[in-house]
Amino acid sequence: MKNIWLVGTGYMAIEYAKVLKALDVNFVTVGRGEKNAELYKKETGCDAINGGIEKFIESKPAIPDGVIIAAGVQELSSITIQLIGFGIKNILVEKPGVCEPTEIDRLASVVNEKDANVLLAYNRRFYSSIIIAEEIIKQDGGITSFNFEFTEWGHEIEKLNKPNIVLQNLFLVNSSHVVDTAFFLGGKPTELSSYIAGSLNWHSRGSRFAGSGITDKNALFSYQADWAAPGRWGIELLTRKHRLVLRPMEILQVQKLGSVAIEQVTIDDSLDKKYKPGLFLQTKAFINNDYARFCTVKLQQQLINEVYKKISGY
Repeated sequence: MKNIWLVGTGYMAIEYAKVLKALDVNFVTVGRGEKNAELYKKETGCDAINGGIEKFIESKPAIPDGVIIAAGVQELSSITIQLIGFGIKNILVEKPGVCEPTEIDRLASVVNEKDANVLLAYNRRFYSSIIIAEEIIKQDGGITSFNFEFTEWGHEIEKLNKPNIVLQNLFLVNSSHVVDTAFFLGGKPTELSSYIAGSLNWHSRGSRFAGSGITDKNALFSYQADWAAPGRWGIELLTRKHRLVLRPMEILQVQKLGSVAIEQVTIDDSLDKKYKPGLFLQTKAFINNDYARFCTVKLQQQLINEVYKKISGY
């Protein structure tokens, strides 16, 4: 891809701009308000076109090779649909692509109708730690079982100035980042038993989550999260030779068969330190039309309707 539109001028757009500049890609940034545009220019040195994407496409600009949507989560689905309607075929949209589960069927329908290539930007799939973990799993003959935790810090989240719709859908908006990574490595669930208890002022549908199942890679899995207790995101993956520990997910630790010692694996994570972790390799893959590691809208629709709704109670 030679020409890219970057939609948004907030934090994520700034991080994408840094990567696009490093990749020497020609891109145009489209934002909405002047305040964000000024901060964007200060951080990146790049100008942004104000007024929003709707006004921008009314000027009938030339169709780009691809678009990266880094707008607010409540706008992701509507902007994606707008751009597909304008004729854009290749879109990388920030995770999770929708704010509410009810939006995914409409988005998937438009993508299918227009034969668009829309990918979800789950950048943890591109962490150096995840790539090395994947290599070890392959060398060991595959994954046998795994577990993951998606505990959110409820005591901090309740202080955030976020719209109620975002908070009430926090599993999809935020927790799906770690859950997507776990299933990317361990396979898509074919059987799932889920349990939900408790509630919070900002998340009425549950505060404690647990469950288990089996994936299409014949791996058993379990998960747990308690949003009213201490905890953190993490994934543990088991093979016949290793236990791979991703807690935090940027670091890979291993326990070898016959040992109780847990050792940190030395990896080249220079890109994850120079840029937002995973973002450089993710953006490079999109630019180079290398889509193998991405979550598609079709897969996201399946995960939301068949898996995420059960886990979260949505």
